[in-house]
Amino acid sequence: MKKFVTVTAVFCAALTLASVAVAADEMAGMKMDNGAMSTAKPGKSQLTDAVVKEVDPSTGMVTLQHGALTNIGMSAMTMAYKAKDAAMIAHVKEGDKVKVRVEDVNGTLTIVKLEKP
Repeated sequence: MKKFVTVTAVFCAALTLASVAVAADEMAGMKMDNGAMSTAKPGKSQLTDAVVKEVDPSTGMVTLQHGALTNIGMSAMTMAYKAKDAAMIAHVKEGDKVKVRVEDVNGTLTIVKLEKP
């Protein structure tokens, strides 16, 4: 009886592992466009298109309407971000089309690169 239980347990474990391997293999070729499961590795300098909605020099905040920020897993939205430095926002105004790189800097989502195309 003990041998039967052991053989059954080993068989179930092997079947479970085989199922996981098959499922993983089936998903390997899937393209996940929403960014949450993307396997694409964005370059360190990848920039995202955005439109400046508001600039607040007193706080160093810039409100952007932007596309997906794949490097930090954020979908397209409108949100305020801290600028890395004041000089960065001195040359932008509401309505400007820009390209940005936002990163998590010490727990704060920060614009680390901002360019006018």
